[in-house]
Amino acid sequence: MNALKETNFNFKGQTNFYRGKVRDIYYFGNKMAMVATDRISAFDVILPRPIPFKGQVLNQIATKNLEATKNICPNWLAHTPDPNVAIGITCETFPVEMVIRGYLAGHAWREYRDGKRSVCGVRLPEGLKENDKLPEPIITPTTKAHEGHDEDISREDIITKGLVSEKEYEQLEDYTRKLFQKGSEMAKERGLILVDTKYEFGKLNDTIYLIDEIHTPDSSRYFYAEGYEERQKNGEAQKQLSKEFVRQWLISQGFQGKDGQKIPEMTDEVVNSISDRYLELFEKFTGEPFQKQDYARVNDRIENSIIEAIN
Repeated sequence: MNALKETNFNFKGQTNFYRGKVRDIYYFGNKMAMVATDRISAFDVILPRPIPFKGQVLNQIATKNLEATKNICPNWLAHTPDPNVAIGITCETFPVEMVIRGYLAGHAWREYRDGKRSVCGVRLPEGLKENDKLPEPIITPTTKAHEGHDEDISREDIITKGLVSEKEYEQLEDYTRKLFQKGSEMAKERGLILVDTKYEFGKLNDTIYLIDEIHTPDSSRYFYAEGYEERQKNGEAQKQLSKEFVRQWLISQGFQGKDGQKIPEMTDEVVNSISDRYLELFEKFTGEPFQKQDYARVNDRIENSIIEAIN
C-alpha cells in the first residue's frame, strides 16, 4: 500500500532538520517546512507501518483550524503549499504541552479508575464515570519529551522548575481555554463533541505563538454528539473519532508502550481500517469530501513545493 513513511531531503539554505514521531521538519533560519508524513505513533512509540493519507488528513485539518483561530492567538503557519506540507515561522518551543479536558476520558479516566483523584494537581470529584462531562474544562499539562514518554506535571511544578515563567504560563492557560472553547464550538457545528486536546506554544521576539497542529485526530479526541447522553446513561461505549481506537487495539493486543512489550503485527486489514477512520474524521469534521492525493512521485512533489515556498 502506498504511504509516505519519511522524507530525506537536503535543501539549499537548509539550516537544520528534525524528525519527530510524525513530522519531518526542515529549518531555513527563521522559516520552517513541516512535512506531515503517514507515520503513526501511540503510547509515544512510532508504529511500524505508515497509514495511507493520514499525513494529508492531519495537515489539512490543522490548516483549517489554525486559520479559524488566528484571531484568538497568533500562530506559526504562513501557508500550505502541498497536501502534506506547511510553511511557517520557527519559534523557541515551550517545553510543556497544554492538555485540556472537557470530559473524563483516555489517560485521565485510566488514572481516575485506578483510584487517583488528582491529575496534574487538579482535583476531580467523586462518582464520575468514564466519558462523563467534567464540571468545567481542566488543564492537565505534560512535559514535552523529544524521546520516550511525556509525563504529567502540575502548574506549580512548571513554574517552580522554571520551565515557563508564571506570567507566560498564565498567558498559555488563557490561550488554551479560549482555543478549546472555539474548537468546541466548531465541533458542535459538525455534530461532534471536542472531548480533550493538546496545544503547543513557542515564542519569537517576545510574542507567544500557537505551533504544530491543532484539533486533529492525533491531538484531540471527539465523540459523536448524537446519542452521547443515551450511551452515558446506559453505560455504553461512546462512538468516537480520534486516535483512541488505535490505542484500544494496541491494548487489546497486550501493548501499551512499556518496556519488554512487543508491538503487535499490523496487517493490511488493520492499516486500511485505521486509514478509513482518518478519512471519516476528515469528512465529518470538515463537511467536505476527501480528495485523495496521488502517491506517484510524492517525494518529488513535496520537495518541489518546499523549494518554491522557501525561495
